[in-house]
Amino acid sequence: MNDRKGRPAGLRERTRRAVQAEIVTTAMRLFLERGFEATTMEQIATEIGISRRSLFRYFGTKEDIVLGDHAAHGEVLRAALEARPANEPPWEALRAALRELLESLPYSAEDFLKITSMLHASPSLRARQLEKRQQWTELLVPDIARRLGAAEDLMTQVRAHALAACALACSEVATETWVRSGGTVDMERAFDEAVAAVRG
Repeated sequence: MNDRKGRPAGLRERTRRAVQAEIVTTAMRLFLERGFEATTMEQIATEIGISRRSLFRYFGTKEDIVLGDHAAHGEVLRAALEARPANEPPWEALRAALRELLESLPYSAEDFLKITSMLHASPSLRARQLEKRQQWTELLVPDIARRLGAAEDLMTQVRAHALAACALACSEVATETWVRSGGTVDMERAFDEAVAAVRG
């Protein structure tokens, strides 16, 4: 495991990452078993066998535990977009990148449905999720602007922001539809329908 500069991570950093992963795994299990709002940081700390103070050294809030990997997912999405053919139109490239992100998630369809349902049911999680999605938009804009042909032009930046934001909004609508259907609706078809409505 390497650090951000490609160097092998030290023992302390590897230990920290291992503890963070254990916290997330344990907390997600408790959230799914008991509900997000009903689970406390104290219960999470007790389940893991660490003090509440130690838990707060890793995560300040329950929302941070659930959405802490959202930033990493944003980087996966950006990398997937940048790996698409340079001449691929923005909408097609965004669709393919979002599909790659979804396929990269380490959850079964059943667990992903439970986690997504939990996200949609909690107002505090929804608020934080929207904040993270804004960060994703910023990550996607440079590549979209290049695909539009004039990355430094102000109006191109406007169009790139609009495209990235709309694609993520369509993804959110498709995911919400999938959750409401209990996982029976085809998420990609719902995304395509949302995009068609925006582009029509």
